[in-house]
Amino acid sequence: MADTTETAIFLGIDTGGTYTDAVLWSERDGVIAKAKALTTRHDLSVGIAGAVERIVEETAIRPADIRLVSMSTTLATNALVEGQGGRIALVMIGFSQADLEKADLKTALGSDPVVFVPGGHDVYGRPQLLDTAALSEALPNLAREVTGFAICAYFAVRNPEHEIAVRDLIRNVTGLPVTCSHELSAKLNGPRRALTTVLNARLIAMIDRLVAATEGFLDRSGIHAPLMVVRGDGALVTAALARHRPIETILSGPAASLVGARHMTGLDNAIVSDIGGTTTDVAVLDKGRPRLDPNGATVGGFRTMVEAVAMRTFGLGGDSEVSLDDNAMAPSIKLGPRRLVPLSLLAANHGESVLAHLERQVKAANVGRLDGRFALRTGGPAQLASGLSKSEAELYERITSEPQPLDRLLASISQAATVNRLVARGLVHVSGFTPSDACHVLGLQDNWNAEAARYGAILYARRKDGAGRPLCDTPEEVAHRTYDALIRRSSEVVLETAFAEDELDGPETAASPLVQRALSGDGRIAGVKLAIDRPIIGLGASAPVYYPAVGAMLGAECVVPTDTDVANALGAVVGQVRVSVEAHVSQPAEGVFRVMAGEVLKDLPFEEDAIAFAETVLRQQVSDLALQAGTDEGQIVVSRNISAATVEDQRKFIEAVLIATASGRPRIAH
Repeated sequence: MADTTETAIFLGIDTGGTYTDAVLWSERDGVIAKAKALTTRHDLSVGIAGAVERIVEETAIRPADIRLVSMSTTLATNALVEGQGGRIALVMIGFSQADLEKADLKTALGSDPVVFVPGGHDVYGRPQLLDTAALSEALPNLAREVTGFAICAYFAVRNPEHEIAVRDLIRNVTGLPVTCSHELSAKLNGPRRALTTVLNARLIAMIDRLVAATEGFLDRSGIHAPLMVVRGDGALVTAALARHRPIETILSGPAASLVGARHMTGLDNAIVSDIGGTTTDVAVLDKGRPRLDPNGATVGGFRTMVEAVAMRTFGLGGDSEVSLDDNAMAPSIKLGPRRLVPLSLLAANHGESVLAHLERQVKAANVGRLDGRFALRTGGPAQLASGLSKSEAELYERITSEPQPLDRLLASISQAATVNRLVARGLVHVSGFTPSDACHVLGLQDNWNAEAARYGAILYARRKDGAGRPLCDTPEEVAHRTYDALIRRSSEVVLETAFAEDELDGPETAASPLVQRALSGDGRIAGVKLAIDRPIIGLGASAPVYYPAVGAMLGAECVVPTDTDVANALGAVVGQVRVSVEAHVSQPAEGVFRVMAGEVLKDLPFEEDAIAFAETVLRQQVSDLALQAGTDEGQIVVSRNISAATVEDQRKFIEAVLIATASGRPRIAH
């Protein structure tokens, strides 16, 4: 064991969809120890404790030796990809019904309620009349139906007073969590701000449970160190700030993995592909830094206003649902985007009952459409079950924490749609055959129950193609086809990202006949070969199983670092705190320069004075925010972008945008 008495030790934790990772690290010794445990969604502290206690026992360090705890998570990303989250109510101030049709807002809302309130402001921050009578009347009923509220007001980024007034009203009446759009973004585009606010409100309970579970475990373990969380841009913030703005943790795990990949390999230019249980996240390292997406992160098909790494997230992982393209005579295997609990993992956790049901189904004369599928409760809080329909509530009551085979649980195939709705609400897990099971059949993995995986492969091989013949002759054949499908799709997502970075249409170009011919190695007269100008870094616990084959398919060097299985947890402890605030200066009338900086609104007679005042306000705001975010040594940089025009040889001021950024290492326990 390394001598750790002379240097601060940091604990990194990553809570993913399947595994929770932990790593001990110091600047002097690097990675001291690492461990993994299964993520326990019903009580996240169990998985966190399992991983951390292993490395503490291995190194025999004292809890007091740990000076900082930093955590990344894929929970928010996975929730958006899988369409999960609490039921919320959206309050739109100054908007109309037509605005729901913009920025995919109506799609994101689904069946969640929306209340329209007169009010809002103009581009200069001048108010319209606010009328909350209808909202006040609706609040008592809404409080019983939802887990939180999202508020978006017209031009709230210029003046947030109406959002603040409505926020205070809702909190006083309901006591539920409330998210305001001006707290999340200073950018224009109301419907997209509303979308971002809706997603944030849905995630609050999930991230709150994660932080509470982590803090509870640390306290019980005697680890009294600051807890930090990785944001989607790779920066660190305090757990308290992450609880309030959980949307900023989308792509937290992938962002941490990029920081970890750069730290482990020293490569300045690479394509980084991180495969987890639910998603594959691909980004490009260029000149040692990941590029941030200026348009906001896109996750689960929704374009948010969250500044995050320019990461492309695909619903593809080791635990992806395996399904068939039923429209073809010889159906191909499709993967994802939904995550299933692998049968091998289910049997490892729940023992003989799972194996007994799988064996019963294998021995049956005919294959059933629900064979090889189980359902069990997630163990989520009771408030997630609010607003269920009668059929959903009745089925949910019959599902327990012990897995039940769907062929015995459901009275008809049509009830499978009800199960899917419960899955989307985060109330139920479905288990079935996955690529992880295929790897157990092929001997590429052995960490769970291989017998259950084989039963699952037998059942899948018995499914019928378009001509009524079995899909495959042996379980090994269906396992090979599943493994090959994951390699092929993994190669495609790497190419999609590379093409998009080259300003091409990534999906369309990757799907073109020439690229598909190159991936197939089709040896025709006009052969096609692909070339990538940088190596691929494969990250994730299963990367050694898949990514050498991905590199071979793409004809590229593939680097799988030694600590690839804990890249996210490592990236969490080597990052920095970084926060930004923004101010706008406009000219609503001749001789009036209006400064709009968060909740500060002030008119000054001269441009220079207004810009100087804006910078002073920003420096104080960003300094305060840096302290909240967890650093005592934030270095502040202010950028100015002043727009002006020349009319008849005279300069005309249009607008000024000032951005203040503070960055520094997180504070540690002493």
